[in-house]
Amino acid sequence: MSIKSFLIGSPIETIKEKHERLSKKMGLAVFSSDPLSSVAYGTEEIMLALIAGGAALLSYTVPIAIAIVILVAIVATSYFQTVHAYSSGGGAYIVAKDNLGALPGLIAGAALLIDYVLTVTVSVAAGIAAITSAFPATRDYTVTMCIASILFITIINLRGVRESGKVFSFPVYLFIGSLLVLIAASLTQSFSLPRIEYRKVTGTAANIFPVFIILKAFASGCATLTGIEAISNGVRAFKAPEAKNAGITLVWMAFTLAILTIGIAYFANYYGILPNANETVISQLARTIFSKGAIYYMIQFATMLVLILAANTSFADFPRLSSIMANDRYLPRQLSNRGDKLVFSNGILMLSLLSAILIVLFRGDTHSLIPLYAIGVFTAFTLSQVGMVRHWIREKGKGWFKSTIINSIGGITTSVVLIIVAVEKFTHGAWIVLIAIPFVVFLTQKVHRHYLSVAEQLSLEKCITGEKEYKHHSVIIPISGLQQAVISAIKYAKALSDDVTAVYVYIDPVETQKMKEKWDVSCMGVKLEILHSPYRSVMEPLMDYIDSIREKHKDGIITVVLPEFVPSKWWHHLLHNQTALFIKGVLLFKKGVVSTSVPFHLKE
Repeated sequence: MSIKSFLIGSPIETIKEKHERLSKKMGLAVFSSDPLSSVAYGTEEIMLALIAGGAALLSYTVPIAIAIVILVAIVATSYFQTVHAYSSGGGAYIVAKDNLGALPGLIAGAALLIDYVLTVTVSVAAGIAAITSAFPATRDYTVTMCIASILFITIINLRGVRESGKVFSFPVYLFIGSLLVLIAASLTQSFSLPRIEYRKVTGTAANIFPVFIILKAFASGCATLTGIEAISNGVRAFKAPEAKNAGITLVWMAFTLAILTIGIAYFANYYGILPNANETVISQLARTIFSKGAIYYMIQFATMLVLILAANTSFADFPRLSSIMANDRYLPRQLSNRGDKLVFSNGILMLSLLSAILIVLFRGDTHSLIPLYAIGVFTAFTLSQVGMVRHWIREKGKGWFKSTIINSIGGITTSVVLIIVAVEKFTHGAWIVLIAIPFVVFLTQKVHRHYLSVAEQLSLEKCITGEKEYKHHSVIIPISGLQQAVISAIKYAKALSDDVTAVYVYIDPVETQKMKEKWDVSCMGVKLEILHSPYRSVMEPLMDYIDSIREKHKDGIITVVLPEFVPSKWWHHLLHNQTALFIKGVLLFKKGVVSTSVPFHLKE
């Protein structure tokens, strides 16, 4: 407990939950760090796709960035309506489930859960790439630094929502300020430095071949939109009035994202920056403007921090979404439990584990992970918008027609983008996500059917009145010797029933004889059964004996009393066998048999 307290702090009372909620400024840092941080690699992904057709195609970087910003505006406007219509949170999952049915809701939920895991891996990998760009000698330690970063973010999130908001606010605003300084300095120098013009593509190639490359570049750049839905999922994390504060934060986020995206894309294009596997576009632009001075390193440091901490958007939303789905009995119920710090600790731990596995599998390579990105989020975008259209048509409240038009435009736009992204990224790894989403949906349905079956079987409506009581109670005490823990177990067993039998497995003839002699003196009126075990197994003869008692008393119940001594130190357990634990595990699946432990506590 001392280690736990040191890492995550003291528990918080449930009554103080409202005091743990976020202001708009903190909310922007917690829920918007993912989309804002995507500025650091969004332009680079566009340029990497375009340069496949030659440097001339890099002139399309700015038009594609503008198209993405328009898409951001459409999606943000649509989610602004979702925030106010569904102020309880849940985002795409709740909207799709309530308006389109359980299956579309599960598809949206599965898509978002997968995307949140990918968000952590991409953000952390991109953040570490900023370090390796500035310090190439650290490139061999990429995976180790990624895992350490995930561990750090996990611990901060386990400390509570407000705590994570305090920690992550500074890096997010430092990043925004740094990029605004970079854009402003780039603008100032543009008056004295000539623009580098890329050669225009002309002829048939300009009309046919580049179209596919441009679409691929657009699909790559759409990674910028990941995380926009985060605010709609976490409305309840904001201070009252929740919906109003969440909506304002969403507008701030979209506006900031638009300025940074166009600014970086324009000046990277203006100064003739080319994508480089060993140095990010942000790093090249900063080096061009400031050389490798203090401001350059500050920008790299801020970029590294925000990219790593951008994973916090997923750590804020994955546990919330999984808790909502768990309450609906589509995920394990443990994910709905709040921890000591009023956060969904189990969801946080699950997210960190899945993300770490992906980091190891893909060796922390951002460009390998990016193709998996955006499929899930645009699937959720589309289902959410379609669900909102259905919501407005069904409710027909004030301004419903205007709201329907807005969400219809959003739904059509995101569905078209989803198709483009899926097609263009399919062979680069997107097929993995397209398989993973149905698989997760299948698992959630299996979980749901299990919970429904359990609820049905445990229901009091099926309680059989007048059911016969047990006619006999047999108590069995497995022993390995005669000592104080066994004596305590015998006293307890005799209080349960008159039919008490101690069972000793015969392995060593000398020890067995000693056992008989001791038992004759201290038996306390309890008979001893010696079970032969030619293959030195304890479990098999014991289970056979229990089965024979069950067969003898078919209308009875058996209680297996396990004498256990409890060491004073946790590590002392490693010095003793855990036979009692194995016995309890096996008996759990035997009908009509109950196991109970009688602990005997040892002193230090």
